[in-house]
Amino acid sequence: VQLQACGGGLVQAGGSLRLSCVVSGFTLDYYAIGWFRQAPGKEREGVSCISSNGRSKHYTDSVKGRFTISRDYLKNTVYLLMNSLEPEDTAVYYCAARTTGFRTPMVIVTTDQYPYWGQGTQVTVSS
Repeated sequence: VQLQACGGGLVQAGGSLRLSCVVSGFTLDYYAIGWFRQAPGKEREGVSCISSNGRSKHYTDSVKGRFTISRDYLKNTVYLLMNSLEPEDTAVYYCAARTTGFRTPMVIVTTDQYPYWGQGTQVTVSS
């Protein structure tokens, strides 16, 4: 089970980025995927997650209305579209996976429930 997060970069406040989490060694049909972030000196926090059936989604309050999570089963990829970025969104972003059964509506929101993690991708938002 491998996950690779990419798509981070430097963007001005108000800009957009799309992060990708490419998975290998398993199919998304059986896994819930979460996006997390960790800013310097802060604990890792959940940003968004999506169920294995793709229909259930969860967002932390600070990104609601700005971020959108989606998944592409054919590409085995989960995306996090981030609009209206703010300096407070600056962090290393990680994706994680946990098996939840074939295309179920279960979302997993807490860090400690995910056994598989990818490396992070840096997002920096300048003011």
